Order: sequence, then structure tokens, then C-alpha cells
Amino acid sequence: MVARALLLRQLRHANHLSLQKSVRYYAKRVEPAPQSPARPTQQQQSWLTRKVKSSPAAMKIFVGLTNLFGYNSPKQIAARRSFVLYEHVVAATPDVDTQFWHQACHLPPTFQSWFTVTNLHIWMLTVRLRSLPEGKYYTQALIDHFFIDIEDRIRAVLQPKAVPSKPYTFHSSFYINPNAPSTTESKDSKQRSKLLARAPDKLVTRQMKIFKEQWAGLGMSLDLGLVNGDMEMAAAVWRNLLGARGAQGIAFPDPISNSTKKTFRRSVNLVGGEVVNVAKVDISKEETRDDGSGVHDFLPEEADLYLEYPQLMLDIVGYLRRELVRLEKLSDQQVMSGPFEHLKFGRVRSK
Repeated sequence: MVARALLLRQLRHANHLSLQKSVRYYAKRVEPAPQSPARPTQQQQSWLTRKVKSSPAAMKIFVGLTNLFGYNSPKQIAARRSFVLYEHVVAATPDVDTQFWHQACHLPPTFQSWFTVTNLHIWMLTVRLRSLPEGKYYTQALIDHFFIDIEDRIRAVLQPKAVPSKPYTFHSSFYINPNAPSTTESKDSKQRSKLLARAPDKLVTRQMKIFKEQWAGLGMSLDLGLVNGDMEMAAAVWRNLLGARGAQGIAFPDPISNSTKKTFRRSVNLVGGEVVNVAKVDISKEETRDDGSGVHDFLPEEADLYLEYPQLMLDIVGYLRRELVRLEKLSDQQVMSGPFEHLKFGRVRSK
């Protein structure tokens, strides 16, 4: 009611100014009378606002109602704070260090890459949130915001609209949406966009289950690395972030063969889950199938890129340890209500 009253008052004020401009436009010859400088007027409060502020009993009832509806409950406070942390601390991080993730880690500009990098920082922040007095609320709220944002972005990729809707958080330049409508679309491409816009929800649900498995797998493997040491953590980074490139061996160029056929091989997750039944998967065939993620073994002529992996994994593990120590030094009050800038992640390779 208070917000509605303020909105109506602003609209009336805007209409009054518009009317004054119109009168001055059509009556140019009429000289306006000299006026004294306008004094800033205090915005009039609604009846309800004045009543609540003037009566301690009414204020007590009002606060009691908000508490009754759960507005100031620990869960609601954690949900509001976690959204700020997710949007400004976690989801914004891939765009800050794009060059490292794309070039040094050779992650393509796909939504899968964005999810992997964001998921890594989700884990880093949840390690700190779990130690808060109400840590379970903050951790759950952060993950909820993460998956709401994921679903919103998946639908933008699989079900693009002619006029893109406002995202749950913001548009990211980290990845390219191959189905995004273009301003110079042809008739065929517009028809294709209409077909994509009718993509079944079953497909979205399947992708959400896949991302849920990836989130759980990365979290558990990094938790294990956090306890067992850097070697275990480096292995977790290699498997979950770098696609376990070279797991089946490194392919080198064959100087004898004149074949120009390019070899393709990727690592396959053998754990399985809700989406894939491992018993029914032909591993040898699946390893040579392009899943569209863009993460696969380097080609034989790119075998030298594996030489960068030891230093790369050392840099990422050092980054994880460094940021976890920094977050640990922040007080609980800073994490729960301080400026979010204090929690923002730095770059993997500091200049």
C-alpha cells in the first residue's frame, strides 16, 4: 500500500510537470512571472506509514506480522544475502578472468564451461558459508540461486525467444549462445528459432539433472582434496575442470602415416547417475562421440599443450588454497552482512 501510494504520487507529479511544459510550449508569448527558488518539499507519507510510525503499538504489530510471515527469519535473511553473494561474487567471476579460463585452460566459450567455472567458485564460497552459525541456510540458499540461474540460462539456450527475457541475474559474455536470435535473421532462421522455442521441458529437466550430478561430483571430489592434500585436489581439478584430458594416453603425430583424418577422443564419466545407465554405455564408442561440450583430448599436433598441465594444475590448486585462506580470515559478520566486495575472488594468476 505504501509503495502504491508513492508510485501514484510520482505519476501525478510527472503528469503535472508534463502539463506545465505543454502550456509553456503553446503560450510562448506569455512571460512567466518571477518566482522564488523552489524549496525541496518532503514527500508526503501515506496514512498507514504515519500511523505505524506514530504508534509504538502499531509498530509492534507491524513488526510482528512481518516476522510471522517469515520476512526476518534466518532463512529469509540468508536467502537475501546469498543472492547478493551469488550475483556479485560467484556468477560474476568467470567474466573477470575470461582469458585464463579460455586460453590457459582451453575451455571453449560454451555454457558448459561457464557452469564448470561457476561451480568451482560455488564450492569455494560454500566452504566458508558452512562454518557460519546459520551456515546450512546460507549454503542451501546459495545453491538454490545457482540452479535457478542455471535453469534460466538453459532455457535461453534451448528455448530462445524472439525478444530475450531479462535473466535471473545478468547476461554473461563468457559463453556464446548459439541459438540466440539475431537482428539480421533470415526467414529460415526465424522459423528455426520458433521450433527451438518449443523445445520440450523434458530436455531442460534432463540437462538440469546432468548439471546436478556435475555439481555434486565436483563438490565431493574437492572436499576430499581439501582433506587429503594438494595431490588429491589437483586430480579433482584435472578430472572435473580440465575434462581429464589425456586420461587414455597422449596421442602424438605419426610421421609415417599420411592420413589427414583427425582423431577425436574425450574422457567419459563412468560413475553414472539419474541420467545415464553406465551398464548400457559403449565406452569405446562414447569416447569418440562429440558431446558438444568442446572439452576433449588435444589433437596429436597439439600434444605439446600437455606440457603446460603440471604448472596449470599447480596454479589452480594454489588459487583455491589462497582464496580459501582469505575467506577464512573474514569474520562471520563480514560474510553475512559486510560489503560483498570483500568476498570477491581474485585472478588465478596474479600479475
